[in-house]
Amino acid sequence: MLKILLLIQQKQIKMNNMAMAITKENERLVSLFRTIDELSETVENIVRNSKINFENGQYLTDKDLSLLLKISRRCLQNYRTEGIMPFYRIGGKTLYRESDIEDFLAKRYEKSQTHNRFKSI
Repeated sequence: MLKILLLIQQKQIKMNNMAMAITKENERLVSLFRTIDELSETVENIVRNSKINFENGQYLTDKDLSLLLKISRRCLQNYRTEGIMPFYRIGGKTLYRESDIEDFLAKRYEKSQTHNRFKSI
């Protein structure tokens, strides 16, 4: 999306300022590109840190948790409906506290059984 905006802005600059040389020394262009770089970094940080933070921990959205656990959002809905997984609902948004999910997974951890065929002779 930012690349498209950059291309549009570049075209506008070329069209509106045909007589003006586009060089690295042009202060307006340097400022424009610096601003675009800063916006790009901000968007990347937002995407990278999409967890919601509150004082008592980090929260994951339905989408984030389904991607993390590699299960469908419908499966999460079933867990909620059956009372298996704790969650919070604020307005229309469903949130899961990270520590609750860690506890949920720890309680359901099952160590694999070693079978005779895998024991050393």
